[in-house]
Amino acid sequence: MIYQGGEDWRAAEAKRVMLFGMSGLGKTWLSALLRGSGDWFHYSVDYRIGTRYLGEAIADEFKREAMRVPMLRELLMSDSVRITSNITFENLAPLSCWVGKPGDPARGGLPIEEYRRRQALHREAEVAALLDTGAFIDKAREIYGYPHFVCDTSGSICEVVDPANPDDPVLDRLGGLMLPVWIRGSEAHTEELIRRFDRAPKPMYYRPEFLDEAWADYTAAHPGPVDPDAFIRWTYARALKERQPRYAAMANRGVTISAEEVAALKTPDDYIDLIARAIDRKEA
Repeated sequence: MIYQGGEDWRAAEAKRVMLFGMSGLGKTWLSALLRGSGDWFHYSVDYRIGTRYLGEAIADEFKREAMRVPMLRELLMSDSVRITSNITFENLAPLSCWVGKPGDPARGGLPIEEYRRRQALHREAEVAALLDTGAFIDKAREIYGYPHFVCDTSGSICEVVDPANPDDPVLDRLGGLMLPVWIRGSEAHTEELIRRFDRAPKPMYYRPEFLDEAWADYTAAHPGPVDPDAFIRWTYARALKERQPRYAAMANRGVTISAEEVAALKTPDDYIDLIARAIDRKEA
């Protein structure tokens, strides 16, 4: 770890952390809390994916849909309207919409091969966005004068790296720049995330081998056209279970805090104290 004990962390003039864990456990909320102090630069990996790396693909998809409407087609062909996505740190709906869900096109699904293609593009974009972190650490300090830096990662970070490989190049790079911090949820959190997802299923990124196995198992048990929402609901609980040991392996490079501890935070100073305690726990 780049901080050798809680006091080293407290004394550091440049505090740099990488938050990771399942979506919905407080990564973006905590990043916004730190950003609000005026001393922390907030780097959102999902935002970088949806703007720098997949922004054109997202806009093109919206244009394809618009071209089906005669009035919009005429306006687009004459350069009379502009179609772009409006991604923010808190609203990643355009990216999720582009990733899509596999299944019956009549129910809003994507053919599985097209879904796999978009998954591969998302993986490339996520790795690139993660590796951009170093450049943004420099920009945050040199251009904007922020002393501290928080990297708000995607929930799928554990899918695009190999946590069991001590020489994983992406994790090596990130671990040399920042302190990895796993926000770990409890069983109750997992059940709530599943309930929340069941109410409003959202697209996700999966490792190819995981997706292929899930698709094969689901289609064998449910012959006929696949309901996209039913498939991703069925797959989500599987993904949560698969991701936990991968997150835990990543946490060996850093520290672990609980979602309950995050929810109790009130100020950035509270967060600094929490990380100091987590480092001392790890050292002990």
